[in-house]
Amino acid sequence: MRRENWRLEARFRSVAAVLAGLGVSCGASGAQVPFRNASPPPSAQAAGLPIVRPALVEMPFSVVGPRGAILGRQDGSYELWQFPWKILSGMKMSVRMQDYPVPIDVNEHAAEIDVEPDHTTITYSHANFTIRQIMLAPKASDAGTGAVVLYEMQAIRPMTVTFSFDPVMQRMWPADSPPPPSPEWVRNGGGSGFYILHLAFPDQAAALAIPGSEPGILPPYQERPTAWPLQFVLHFDPQQDADKAYPLLLAFADSTAAATKESLRQSLSDLESRIAAIREQNRAYYVDFLAQHAAIETPDARLNAAFSWAEIAIDQLRVQTAPGAKDEALTAGFVGSGDVTRPGFGWFFGRDALWSLYAVNSYGAFETTRAEISFLLKHQRADGKIMHERSQTADLVPWATLPYEFAAADSTPLLLMAANDYLKIGGDRGFITSIWPGLERAWNFETTHDTGGDGIYDNSQGTGWVESWVPKMPHQEIYLAALDEQASLAFADLARATGHNDLADEAQQRAARIARTIETEYYLPDTQRYAFSWNGSDGVDRTESIFPAVAWWDGTYGLERADPMMGRWADGHISTDWGTRIISDQTSFYDPISYHQGTVWPLYTGWVSVAEYRAGHDLSGYAHLMQNTNLTWAQDLGDVTELLSGRFCQVLGRSTAHQLWSSAMVISPVLRGMFGLEWNAAESALTISPHLPAAWNQAAIRRLPFGSRTVDLTFQREGREMLVQANDPGIHLASRIPGAATRNGVLHIPLPAVEAGITEQLPEYGAETNQMKVLEEKYGDRELNLRLSAPGGTMQMLSIRENGPALKLVTQDGELGSAEGGLRTLQVRFPDGDGYTEKSVTLRW
Repeated sequence: MRRENWRLEARFRSVAAVLAGLGVSCGASGAQVPFRNASPPPSAQAAGLPIVRPALVEMPFSVVGPRGAILGRQDGSYELWQFPWKILSGMKMSVRMQDYPVPIDVNEHAAEIDVEPDHTTITYSHANFTIRQIMLAPKASDAGTGAVVLYEMQAIRPMTVTFSFDPVMQRMWPADSPPPPSPEWVRNGGGSGFYILHLAFPDQAAALAIPGSEPGILPPYQERPTAWPLQFVLHFDPQQDADKAYPLLLAFADSTAAATKESLRQSLSDLESRIAAIREQNRAYYVDFLAQHAAIETPDARLNAAFSWAEIAIDQLRVQTAPGAKDEALTAGFVGSGDVTRPGFGWFFGRDALWSLYAVNSYGAFETTRAEISFLLKHQRADGKIMHERSQTADLVPWATLPYEFAAADSTPLLLMAANDYLKIGGDRGFITSIWPGLERAWNFETTHDTGGDGIYDNSQGTGWVESWVPKMPHQEIYLAALDEQASLAFADLARATGHNDLADEAQQRAARIARTIETEYYLPDTQRYAFSWNGSDGVDRTESIFPAVAWWDGTYGLERADPMMGRWADGHISTDWGTRIISDQTSFYDPISYHQGTVWPLYTGWVSVAEYRAGHDLSGYAHLMQNTNLTWAQDLGDVTELLSGRFCQVLGRSTAHQLWSSAMVISPVLRGMFGLEWNAAESALTISPHLPAAWNQAAIRRLPFGSRTVDLTFQREGREMLVQANDPGIHLASRIPGAATRNGVLHIPLPAVEAGITEQLPEYGAETNQMKVLEEKYGDRELNLRLSAPGGTMQMLSIRENGPALKLVTQDGELGSAEGGLRTLQVRFPDGDGYTEKSVTLRW
């Protein structure tokens, strides 16, 4: 292993040690398990970043890889998938101890969960035994299986462990599935053997084994029909078996020859012989993954870890595009499917992947981007439209006749935007040239579907964002209009890079026309906000929403009169303490548990955070960034969930716990918002407009992708300046911050004389919104003006940094504390009143 990889492992282990003492977000206790079990053997050690927590039995976990998944709850029960088949569900354990005449439900004793990039371990702790359930989804293409579970045991007395599960053998939605499987126990000799789950057809079967186990319930044909679980019964003797690991082996056959008893027996034997190698391959894969992709080093260890976990969570959602295929594409996300065959959104979505490619591009997984764009273009409709979704079983049904594949309109502009983002960061003109015909078809589709006559792509070819809307379905959402403007600028870049200058000029002019039209059609002077949609002769839908935030996404555009609207996004009517609602809670049809009419999505929170940073609302941008960051530890550990209630800090029951774009919305607000990065690899230029928290003296970005190489950036405060330096002198550094200049290879960025800072953490589960909100921050002549909002009568705290000596800082609106570690506290008391009240604070020097 390279020295760099060893250094990475050591660094992430130290991060993990810091995290071990931190509380769990959204209400779960951060206490440590009183009696920590022995560490797993070195072959099972993580490739860094372990999250170790007491098991919360109702919380989900997911272990996902290219060919399969293990989805379950932290009590250790799970379902197992070999894509696109759901093989089994309801796996649980029970134990009977020698001379201990009490049957023990092992899952009731789930004590600890240890989530690492390459595997997840649930530890069951009883006075008489410890059992570790180690789960991994192999990344290696030659692993021969989609998922592996290993059981390691320690016990005082001999015990019999019974593994019970329901054989399922159903295909993922929406394909039809055969009748329930007919299990057969095949003996290997000595009582041990394996199950074959036979289907009605001889060319499809699954085999399951736990070496050394015996069958459990095997009802004879003559018995009345009933639903018995299948069981493996394992006899464990602590004197003889303490050093053994017992794998649950899965082999799947999709041909008549592979489905014979002998073939399945051989497949299981081959898999068993490779278990140690598979574990090592998974560990090495993630060590290498972390060593190759971007990482941040900041004073906030929790943020550093969340950033790396977001990369891992995205990479884990790469799934083969068909059984046996070499190609992989991004799935939208996974959670346990219960009694059905929809494991969250465990198939391929255009919009989900394209929003997420901005994160993928910015941490440098260019192969993933190329594969995703190629996959989408492979399934592009003849008229140029880009697909919305494609099931893993699409080839088994008349998918084109179902209403899903091209249901939404936004994937088409998003494809152009994501491809241009890849070009800016990767500088890969060759790839863009190779896919030019598909890009041009998408552009032609986008520019020829305007039924409203205003020159803007509209909802006539599918939904923009909302799939249901109480007032009425919109004709043209500002969401789609803002994407059309940015896609036009993106296509101009793509066309120019491939020598189509006339098309580039046309696209540039179209973008300018769209920007003017949006201001004319959508701006509401009486409320100083932008409408949700424009509906032609029916006027506008004035619903207050967060969708205008997407106008800032690409960094090339932004609405002209947005400050009052951003203040509204930051207040408690739209911003909860765990993210942004889709609409204000004052809207007549607001419903805090409605998918499109009131819930909180980390996706929306990420959009708003990027917009706020780019528009100068740094403190609210930071608050929203950290809300997404902290969700990394809130449910499916290491992943960010799909959506939460708009009223209480609680995940919705059907929320996809391991959601692609939710994790992406940790990375994009960090790099594009807080660090303010804009790439132009073709011209070797990197624009950096950072908005680092007031408490940070320094930070670094490691292995930032830039063309065919990577670069390290360091950020260091020095008096009234932020000094930014790259370890590659061939990259030209610049900034959008007035007064910034590069001298001797160092970018000098002016800092304000005074900065304010806030802290952000998720509340307890079930809590309502009651944290302070920063509605506005503006600098004047030797003064900083803050407009704040908090529950009436409360005392709130900010931190204040003075970047110059002897400033003689004063305020009449709060109490300044003495300086400590370069920061001062500012206590602010808010006026009495019901609900939130506002307070303006002016700091002068």
